[in-house]
Parts: sequence; structure tokens; C-alpha cells
Amino acid sequence: MALEKFRSTWESIVNPIVDSISTWKPSTLTWIAMPLGVLGGLAVLMAPNTPYGANMLFGGTILITFAITLDALDGPLAGRTGQVTRWGDYLDHTFDRLLDAVWIVCMAGSVFVGDFTLGLAAAWLILLGSYMGTQAQAVAGSRNYRGFGRADRTILTIVSIALMGAFIHFEVGDFGTYPGMLDHIPINPISIVVLISAFGGLWTFLIRFVQAQHEIQNIDREDPLPQPNAPKESE
Repeated sequence: MALEKFRSTWESIVNPIVDSISTWKPSTLTWIAMPLGVLGGLAVLMAPNTPYGANMLFGGTILITFAITLDALDGPLAGRTGQVTRWGDYLDHTFDRLLDAVWIVCMAGSVFVGDFTLGLAAAWLILLGSYMGTQAQAVAGSRNYRGFGRADRTILTIVSIALMGAFIHFEVGDFGTYPGMLDHIPINPISIVVLISAFGGLWTFLIRFVQAQHEIQNIDREDPLPQPNAPKESE
């Protein structure tokens, strides 16, 4: 989506940073980002609705931001230093999916939402949307990035956690509760982003499925697969 369009601008900004760490292995950044991201998620999960909890939210925001920054640097570092590998790409995408799930579950399980089940459902939908992109790449050969992208979701996550901390410090309360089945969940920045992520994952799944259907069916028409029971052509 919108933030994906600024990828080239972002890469031009990080090039000086990449040059300064050119002796590092890209996988080192990936491995460092993982525990930082998990700690950031746990800080959100364990934060109470108090001024001390607000500071924990700010700390979680910083940790998640560091994790995202390192994750954004490993690819450019690999490209500029000639260390692009299949294993590095696989490791990076695996850790991305793990952190996506950790953050949304920790946000939903926190006192600011209080619904682990919603977090698990949101995580499943997010992973389902991501799966459609990688499955399209496996079948059609091209990655599908349409829908509610990770960059958009991550920025909203960081902003919502920091905003929740500010709300506590300035004594801004929740804005009521959601209607219907979600009437036990308070309306606040974190719960809003959890719901956006859940519906965004579902929308991403649907839009990527439809696009992949068209692309794969076109490939089938242009280059059909050999059929095991098809009669052999006579010589």
C-alpha cells in the first residue's frame, strides 16, 4: 500500500548506515532483531494501565522500532555487500512472520484489549494474508504484495503503542466499548489497530487470492502442465 511506495526513498536514506556496517553479516541483524522484537511485544503484554505501564509501552515502542530498523537494514546490507542468499531471505521472512504474530497477540492480550482469542484470530488472518503472497510466488513465480502490507501494519502498531502510553500520561480514557460480540473490549489506539490488522489480514487474503487466480490461470492457458493420463503423440 502507501508505505510500500516509499521503499526506494527509504533505501536511499539507509545507504550511509549500510556502508558503516558493511563488515557485518546481514543475518546478524536478523538475529538481533528477533529478540528485540519479542521483548518489545512482552513489554506491551505486561504493561499495567498506570504511569509505570505507560513507560513500559514507550520502552516497547523503542524496542519494536529498533527491531524494525534492523529488519529493514539486512536486505540492503546483503545487496550492497554481495551477500544475498536464499537462506538469508528465508530467515528474514520467517522472523517477520513470527514477530507479526507475537506483536498482535501481545497487544490483544494486554490489559488495553484483554482478549487473547482475538489476538490469535488476528494473527491467523495476518499469517494467512502473508501465506497467499508466498504461495503465489511458489506457483506463479512472482510475489504478490497487494493488500494491507507489513509496513503499514507495523507503523500503525508502533504509533498505537506510543499513543496509548501518551493517553495514560495525559489521563485520556478509553472511548467506550465496541458493540455486539466485542462489547468487552475498550476502544483505544491499541484495540483499534488489533481490529484493523485482523480485517486487513482478511482483506489481504481475499485480494491476493483473486489476483493470484487471474495470474495463475493465465499461465495455465499459455503453458499448460503435462497431464499424466494424456495420450502420447505418435512419432
